[in-house]
Amino acid sequence: MSGTGQQPTVSPLTAEQFRATAAAIEREVGKVIVGQRELVRHTLITLLAGGNALLEGVPGLGKTMLIRTLAQVIDCTFSRIQFTPDLMPADIVGTNVIVEDESGQRTFRFEAGPIFANLVLADEINRATPKTQSALLEAMQEHSVTVAKTTRRLAEPFFVLATQNPLEMEGTYPLPEAQLDRFLLKLDVPFPSEDELVEIANRTTGAEEPRPEVVADGQAIVAMQELARAVPIAPHVTAYAARLLKATHPNDGNAPPMVRSYVRYGASPRGMQAMILAGKIIALLDGRYNVAFDDLRAAALPALRHRLILNFEAQAEGITTDEVIGEILREVLPGEQ
Repeated sequence: MSGTGQQPTVSPLTAEQFRATAAAIEREVGKVIVGQRELVRHTLITLLAGGNALLEGVPGLGKTMLIRTLAQVIDCTFSRIQFTPDLMPADIVGTNVIVEDESGQRTFRFEAGPIFANLVLADEINRATPKTQSALLEAMQEHSVTVAKTTRRLAEPFFVLATQNPLEMEGTYPLPEAQLDRFLLKLDVPFPSEDELVEIANRTTGAEEPRPEVVADGQAIVAMQELARAVPIAPHVTAYAARLLKATHPNDGNAPPMVRSYVRYGASPRGMQAMILAGKIIALLDGRYNVAFDDLRAAALPALRHRLILNFEAQAEGITTDEVIGEILREVLPGEQ
């Protein structure tokens, strides 16, 4: 699968094939990544939804290894961009360079940047300046980049996995709300348990390294993305997603007390879209071809946690967006108006 903008030919896929392929991907990734099943599942959900994910966790928890292994398993091109304060937009999207042919004539030739890959790891994205961060915006949203007034499509599937370190905040540039909103899900990377640490040591310090097998390709991923969007959702389930979203706004009549006390701005409509898309994939992974209320509730936390802006009172009292969303899920139940 190349990263030059060529789009794969898509063959129809059944729900059973979807589930079997997804299970095979998770199984092969699990050969390399110890534990972290929920993280692997949510990363796969984001990929199959055609979105992008933001991972937050301390260094050394396998974020780079996760996306690299995923690229190996689905036989797609992989690119890693290490964000630093001196990184420029052209270092990401590419630039035009002057080349001279045999006759001595000089012409411009486009040198593609690392964004031209199927799976892109944007490592420590909050270490780059806002100007460089914004270079990802068009690629993430439109799956294309524009250089010197020429727009170039990116190859499908296209998936950005950005990471940020929550500990070292000196010299960082926090992502603006508009850019955070473009990530389908925000995933927290938990620290491994003691048993998982032992298994990590056994796998990474021995003579043999685990080798995942290829179980899908770009064409299969695109077919899975199309099937996921075709999953039907009942009007009352969509209405519940809308109620969950509106409950994140402090001026809404159904907002829980915690939202009114600690939330400055609620989630945008993209939060509802993320819940529904993720809910459709969760349903398929569970062997169902319809979205249930529980699918939306399972997707609510990663879909909304980066879209709420808390006020100063919340920061002073140590209230997190996860706590606020948990309160919303307890207060706003299916079937209630």
